[in-house]
Amino acid sequence: MQVAILTVGDEVLAGDIENTNASWLASQLTDRGATVARILTVPDERETIADVVADWSAAFDAVIVTGGLGGTHDDVTVEALADALGTDVFVHDDVREDVIETIAEYRDRNPEVVEAHDLDLDVDAWAALPTGARPLVNPEGLCPGCVAENVYAFPGIPDEMRALFEQVAGEFGGETVSRTLHTPQPEASLTAPIRGVRERFDVTVGSYPSLRERNRLKVRGTEDATVDAAVAWLRERVEIAEE
Repeated sequence: MQVAILTVGDEVLAGDIENTNASWLASQLTDRGATVARILTVPDERETIADVVADWSAAFDAVIVTGGLGGTHDDVTVEALADALGTDVFVHDDVREDVIETIAEYRDRNPEVVEAHDLDLDVDAWAALPTGARPLVNPEGLCPGCVAENVYAFPGIPDEMRALFEQVAGEFGGETVSRTLHTPQPEASLTAPIRGVRERFDVTVGSYPSLRERNRLKVRGTEDATVDAAVAWLRERVEIAEE
């Protein structure tokens, strides 16, 4: 399964917020056997988001979009998804009811804040989804997510994104198998073994150096036996630090 991850937000591009969503999602998808084919961050620009989603939804099995959902002035992801998929936006009754309940609960817990700031949210703006999308009610916050064709949209707040991903995690999978090895050898000394294992086995090998810790080798393939054989071959030629 080929999956592309698109994170949306001017604040991510400016470095104001670390893009932990992309790395967390990539790890989750890889653990499930899927292949992450692309990771990209774009600004809160409706046309840019729509163009990327339209291209990627045709090219990959699934696209995950995080960020830009909601009812504030810079939340344009829902409209962009609708543009990309050639549809409109709508308000799902169940989602609208959940948004109303979430707002009411917040008002009850924070009456002073509500009174001081005259909190008055546009419910429909927060509950809007692309027409035909499958709604994902948010158990951790206000803004819903959704699945529209092969596009999965989650809020950008990490706790909310993770909660919604867990609702659909079973829909992601694949045949990718991976094994990780650690070695105290410097990366420059690993060139020949990595070249050799790739020539002999149908695997890919990632080398991840660290100046403070042991270097890491990650072996990936589509068959357990092949990956295990490649790992065994490397163990005979690379000093491996056992866990």
